[in-house]
Amino acid sequence: MNIKQIFDLAIKMGTDSDLRGASAVSKMLKRKKEQYEKLNKEQKEEFDLEALTNPYLDSRIHFDSGKNPIKKILAGIDMESGEVLLADRLGNIDLVLAHHPRGKALTDLADVMHLQAEVYAQYGVPINVAEAIQKTRIEEVARGVNPVNHYRPIDTARLIGKSYINVHTPCDNLVANFLKKKITAAKPEYVNDILKLLKEIPEYKEAIKLGAGPRLFAGHPDNHCGKVAVTEITGGTEPSAKIYEKLSLAGVGTIIGMHQSEEHKKEAEAAHINVIIAGHMSSDSIGMNLFLDELEKKGIEIIPCSGLIRVKRFKKK
Repeated sequence: MNIKQIFDLAIKMGTDSDLRGASAVSKMLKRKKEQYEKLNKEQKEEFDLEALTNPYLDSRIHFDSGKNPIKKILAGIDMESGEVLLADRLGNIDLVLAHHPRGKALTDLADVMHLQAEVYAQYGVPINVAEAIQKTRIEEVARGVNPVNHYRPIDTARLIGKSYINVHTPCDNLVANFLKKKITAAKPEYVNDILKLLKEIPEYKEAIKLGAGPRLFAGHPDNHCGKVAVTEITGGTEPSAKIYEKLSLAGVGTIIGMHQSEEHKKEAEAAHINVIIAGHMSSDSIGMNLFLDELEKKGIEIIPCSGLIRVKRFKKK
């Protein structure tokens, strides 16, 4: 496989696992193309053409050295300049694959957060309410990433000739879909039932040993879980803290997330919502692993690093 084929596979898998449904993703891309056609010449020159084909702009091919086919990948959650230099030190790495966005993907992190409003609507929050609440948070995130030195690892990759890509929301979609299916099939009655279920998943088992396993942030293990919403696993980053009241009114009793700030925790508690934080690196690892398994099936060797808990869910023939 070449780099574009690897990236296209990630986008396809992410689209197929999108909680909104693949048809909603296609509709979104179609709408972006229609909006592009209405722009004037100057606006079209500034428009990011990647947005016409890539529904997840927090995922990008940042640098392609031209070395193909890809036989060995150094993969991790945060691939900074140190990890890029490690790839060079190891010598035979063809591609550095990051999960978290860097470069243009990081500047566009807020773009994927629109996904969250549509997912909230699936759980019963009116779409107009969800969009209005998220709008302020999206603008806040966009301002927050603005001063960051976005291109450090990418500049390093270019200088030493190592290909570099990142796959964020597609992999987050994979783990969100994975967890939603498991929880739906298990039909948990109490919060503790969900905690037990999560702790049976290999990546979370390993995370417990590392001191970063699933934890209850709000509520009590003996509480009825009620309607369980997987709303803080994908969609860029944390939503608006104001969403919890609306989720509670929509009948949501428990939410599953990767991480949560103190402000968000307090708002969830005030709304009487149980909050289970599955774990950040471990949840990211599940999504990455589901993608990396497909690459290994195609004969590509994966070298994990930088917080990636590598677990394979297939057996080589």
